[in-house]
Amino acid sequence: MARTKIKEILQSDKTDYSVNVKGWVRSFRNNQFIALNDGSCMKNLQVVIELGKFDDIIGKINESTSISVNGKIVLSQGKGQKFDLMAESVEILGECDPNEYPLQLKNKPSLEFLREKAHLRFRTNTFGAVFRIRHTLAYAIHKFFNDRGFVYMHTPIITASDAEGAGEMFKVTTLPFDGTPRKEDNSVDFAEDFFGRATNLTVSGQLEAELGAMAFGEVYTFGPTFRAENSNTARHLAEFWMIEPEVAFNDIKDNADLAEDFIRYVIGYAMEHNREDIEFLQQRLLDEEKQKPQAERSEMALIEKLEFVLNNKFERVTYTEAIQILLDSPAYKKKKFQYEVSWGIDMQSEHERYLVEKHFKKPVIVTDYPKDIKAFYMRQNDDGKTVAAMDILVPGIGEMVGGSQREERLEKLEQRMREMHIPVEEMYWYLDTRRFGTVPHAGFGLGFERLILFVTGMTNIRDVIPFPRTPKNAEF
Repeated sequence: MARTKIKEILQSDKTDYSVNVKGWVRSFRNNQFIALNDGSCMKNLQVVIELGKFDDIIGKINESTSISVNGKIVLSQGKGQKFDLMAESVEILGECDPNEYPLQLKNKPSLEFLREKAHLRFRTNTFGAVFRIRHTLAYAIHKFFNDRGFVYMHTPIITASDAEGAGEMFKVTTLPFDGTPRKEDNSVDFAEDFFGRATNLTVSGQLEAELGAMAFGEVYTFGPTFRAENSNTARHLAEFWMIEPEVAFNDIKDNADLAEDFIRYVIGYAMEHNREDIEFLQQRLLDEEKQKPQAERSEMALIEKLEFVLNNKFERVTYTEAIQILLDSPAYKKKKFQYEVSWGIDMQSEHERYLVEKHFKKPVIVTDYPKDIKAFYMRQNDDGKTVAAMDILVPGIGEMVGGSQREERLEKLEQRMREMHIPVEEMYWYLDTRRFGTVPHAGFGLGFERLILFVTGMTNIRDVIPFPRTPKNAEF
């Protein structure tokens, strides 16, 4: 008999039919009731065993034992479930020693402990929900762009350029650590390396995506990026995924409109297709909040926060206006901000969240940042002080999206690159797009894990990527 997924059984209204299910035991009560889960959904299917019928294998059924069951689906006589599976045959596929298994539910393992057992944590309800949502968001991202005619570009993971001009990149080399070839000035001779030059793992696919946008009009990248930043915090990963669309003929306003539509779409898609998972995570957060002092509790529940983004038109404000709002705020005057506020600062999360949660009470798009705190490729405004950059701020985390209209004027771009010590000659391929049929264009970047943090309500970025890569940690 072909296997039927538990999700299909629970979503159906049919009864009195025979099925085969396979899964892992979540609990086994009174030698009669098995809560079985196959990963297809949050809920378990209750398998009912007739007392005395399977005594030869009862002793081998423990939490996380994998089994195959043939039987009949009937309406449940108990509370808490719609259907029962009355077992006619039970086969153990894989045993699990309860004395060795580290994730038994009765022990309620902490998130910190589960990070050490990342190869097993998918089996818990929390991480089952998180990674089903991650899957849904990834699908929604591709669907959003595909339905709008974008071309999906696979930009290089190994690159010789630093898109942000910020350093902190992982080097890629086949040169030996002992006896590394050197030039006369004792610098490394990369001519003998695999690529014949210094190469790194990419921090962004943006620059290459711009090349595609100059031919296809609308492209997007969605892939892994890397940063060798030695930050061991709940917000940093060494390996993470980025979504980066680039659109020819768009200006900064078009860019903001696209980003707003995108955020609304993917969050709405997850709300529609993973409601059960989101409700579970919300209840988990509410239970966690009860343990905190009143002053430290969140003002919005998870679903309320997501609906806050879906149901409010994003406010548009310039950086200069935002700084003035902060300077005029009661929080600033009462010295409640940890970080100083003045024109020219790179706003901190506390400033961004104040704008969203206290002042405007809606998501905020901040534009026209000081050029001195932004990247070389952003289009310079006529005031000579600011660039056509934008950040989208949401409750709970602050910045979710960063983007800009790109500098399409060759002379302006070359001048800015020299000011910021970007190697103009090595970036000829990027500048060629400005030489041969340049057009206004814009794009943005969204860290995928930051989006998942927002949708799931998780507070540590290591809990929303399957196998986190952080300083001194590359397990699994």
